[in-house]
Amino acid sequence: MLRAILTSIAIWLSGQGAWAAGFQAQFESIDGGTLNLADWAGRPILVVNTASRCAFTDQYEALQALYDTYRADGLIVLAVPSNDFRQELASGAEVQAFCELTYGIDMPMTDITSVTGRTAHPFYRDVKDVSGFAPTWNFNKVLIAPDGTIAGTWRSRTGPMSGDIRRAIEAALRP
Repeated sequence: MLRAILTSIAIWLSGQGAWAAGFQAQFESIDGGTLNLADWAGRPILVVNTASRCAFTDQYEALQALYDTYRADGLIVLAVPSNDFRQELASGAEVQAFCELTYGIDMPMTDITSVTGRTAHPFYRDVKDVSGFAPTWNFNKVLIAPDGTIAGTWRSRTGPMSGDIRRAIEAALRP
């Protein structure tokens, strides 16, 4: 009995540690202001580095469909436009207009943000430190569990509506 209690406390503390560390990151919002991951603590968050001029750009449609499917259950999908692979438009305003007009995007979006190397946003540096995962191209995906731990990572070729991603999201949405 004591062992089960201690295990539960350790799991709870590890989740608290994740939120207390890098997963409380703030991003500049494409709308102005900031987006704080800590505001979504207790909910799964799929963070995806995106680009408007990439062979995978059509994944925006599937990201929006994923968001529409699970948002009422608590899922957040956060698009993080990045020009690290030189395939993004010149400004956040252009990215926002493109995404809204072309894909009807209404999920949260950051302003254009670095996701790789020395200039990577702290969230991406923390993900790499914790899991070894770093974007190698556009549309890499990181699922943060409700407890703030990393529940999964996927490369560009894994589509947002894939069975692997949906199963991980559904598991994260279960109490």
